[in-house]
Amino acid sequence: MASNNLSRDKVYKLKQKYNSKLPDFLRYDWDKYFKLERQEKWRRTRGIDNKTRLKLKGFPPPVDPGYRKPKIIRYLHPSGLRPVVINNVKDLENIAKSKGEVIAIISSNVGFKKRLEIIKKASEMGIKLANGE
Repeated sequence: MASNNLSRDKVYKLKQKYNSKLPDFLRYDWDKYFKLERQEKWRRTRGIDNKTRLKLKGFPPPVDPGYRKPKIIRYLHPSGLRPVVINNVKDLENIAKSKGEVIAIISSNVGFKKRLEIIKKASEMGIKLANGE
């Protein structure tokens, strides 16, 4: 199971609850300038009179550590398992002991032939794969 004995169902519900409370952190003035429209990535506001930086009412909230999720559910896969990136079959054998607690993710730079080997070996060992179609 997931860390601290939380069930997968409970982890999923907690993640959804905290994700729904998160505001959309958009870059300041993204709606004013065409070149910023494509950049929905947050950038820290630095202007001396910037209303977002001053946290004034009516302006979008800035990114803040207070929006973090609880430690119990932080960095967990939606299934409630801890994700581990796999590059080869040997990595699979290393996580075989903790197969109930982790979910394997095959690295994007693994080729087709090796990917098939990893998928086959994971199904034999009973390890769950997040991206092993």
